[in-house]
This record gives sequence, structure tokens and C-alpha cells, in this order.
Amino acid sequence: MTPSTDRIRQLLENGVQEQVYPGAVWAVGDATGITTSGTVGLLDPTRPGEPMRTDTIFDVASLTKILAVWSAIGTLWQDGSLPLDEPLGGFWPEVAGHALEQVTARQLLTHTAGVPLRAQLKNLYGTDPNTIRTGVLTEALHRPGGQAVEYTDRAALILGYLAEHLAGQPLDQLARERVWTPLGMRATRFGPLPADLAARCAPTEIDQDSGTHLKGTAHDFSARLLGGVCGIAGTFSVLHDLAVFLRYLLDPSAAPAQPGFGPDWTEESLTVQTGKLTPVRGLFWHPAPGTTPADRTWVHYGFTGTGMWLSPKLGTWAVLLTNKLYFTRDREPLAAVRNSFRELVFA
Repeated sequence: MTPSTDRIRQLLENGVQEQVYPGAVWAVGDATGITTSGTVGLLDPTRPGEPMRTDTIFDVASLTKILAVWSAIGTLWQDGSLPLDEPLGGFWPEVAGHALEQVTARQLLTHTAGVPLRAQLKNLYGTDPNTIRTGVLTEALHRPGGQAVEYTDRAALILGYLAEHLAGQPLDQLARERVWTPLGMRATRFGPLPADLAARCAPTEIDQDSGTHLKGTAHDFSARLLGGVCGIAGTFSVLHDLAVFLRYLLDPSAAPAQPGFGPDWTEESLTVQTGKLTPVRGLFWHPAPGTTPADRTWVHYGFTGTGMWLSPKLGTWAVLLTNKLYFTRDREPLAAVRNSFRELVFA
């Protein structure tokens, strides 16, 4: 499959002209690597001499849930450390005696665990990371597990804590050692970024404290509150690394070294896991809007304006990176661009 590069470029350039985002970086590929790619627009509208580049660093926001949490959980499932369907209280002392003890990792991965829908970490627990962790792990459920599919950042936050407990190391170290380094994802890391890397980063929303656009510091408030590293958000990456990651999901033999999870985890995750509940979910991945589960085109988005798609059925993957938060939090304009991009790639 070779989508029209010209049509994709025109779609994304229209988004620049309509101020959906300052610029975008994109690629489409298959098991052999990138088949077509490009950039449009500027890094920052106030600096017309700096176009978006293929090595622009993006705050990928909730793609952290895939790149770090889903991947790390996959390594623990693969090595037998994490049973997906056993209540957490049976092997995680921190949640024993609390509401989370009856929840399973599969429920968290499908957003059916019934945990609270909003993070609200500072309002509820203050600013000390240890107090926040205790508060999150002992909080009451929003509803009993298994009743409804309700997307919540807390699911990834809890799974990040679980991965740290089972691995005995921080989430950033776990992801780097077991996933990013083996795959050759050298530019992927949690922030905040050092000054030299921050200079290459696409700016996001204006920080109310400094009055300037965030650049090299996570936009997500929970990630900043927790020092830059958490399951919700906080990862920075580049097009090359995301391409390497998605290519591995289609063809594990393409990796320079094997990460801690393999094709069994990918297959399990890219399968409907929510039964008759809607909206349909796999494990953190979900069917792309405008598709059916039978199409097997899966996606995950990031609030800052990022997204990555994967279709095992078609043997195709795609990445679209923008810094739409530079202009607005309005989701609809970017949603329209994303859906059109997906149609051009996976038609």
C-alpha cells in the first residue's frame, strides 16, 4: 500500500493554514520501514526561520501509555510476572485491603476497572509524590469493575506504579532498559529535557506561571507534578523512534535486539477485550474512529496533538505528530485532520 504523498501533504498543509497546528511531521510505513513521510509548517509561528523537521522532538503526551506503560506491562506479562486476570490484591501489598485489590490489570488496560475518571492529584493528595501514590492506590472506585468502558488517565498511572513494583525499578528506567534501548529508540525519554534537546522540541501550550509556551517540559500537569515521569504522560520522542517501534509490532524480526515483549503481547492487545461493552477496546489500543473492529486498524492519541495507527491486517502503520496545543485545546479541528489522514493511509 502506497498512499498518495501529495494528498497527505496537502491535507496537513491545510491544517497549518487553518491554524489547527503550527506544523506537523508524519510517516507511513510497513514491516520494511518508512515508505513515505514528510513535514509541513513551522516549529513556532513566531520564528519563521525554523521549519518542522523530521528530527523535531515532540511531547507525545498519552502516547506514553503505549510507549512506556503498555510496553512495560507487556514485558512483565511475557516473563510471567504479571497475571492479567488475577485481582491485584493477591500479589500487590500496596493495594491489599483497598478498593483496587479486586481490580485486574486487564480491566485497567481496557479502561473497565471503575477507577475515578479524573486525576486531580494535587487537589486530592497534595504535591508529595509518595503521598500521591498512596492516595491513588487507596482511593475508592468510581463504580465496580467490568461494568463500563470509561477512559481515565488513572488506569495508566496505576499500571505504571504496578510495573515499578513488579520490576523493582522506576518506570523510565524499566521502559528504557527493556523496550527503548533494545529497539534502538535513542531519542525517546521522559522529560524534562536538557536545554540542547528542548531547543529541538515543538512548543505546546502557554505555561501560566512563565507566560511562555512549554518546550521540553511535559504539558500534562500530573506528569510535571510527579517530576516528569508517570504512566499518564511525560514522554518525548521523534518520528524515527516511533517508526522503529511500530515496525517492530508488525515484524519483530526487524529489531536490532529483542525487547521484553513479543508478538504474543501485540496480538493479545490488538484484539477486542471488552466483550459487549462499548466503546470497543483492546489493551490500551482502540479501533480508529471510522473503522470497525474487523478492519483491525488500531490507534492511540496524545492530547498535545500526536497519534499513531497500526493495522496488522493491512501490514501498515502511520504516525502523525503535531503541536496543536500551541493554538487551542479544541479537539474537533485536529480530529477531522486525523480522520482524513487515516482514510488516506488505510483506505
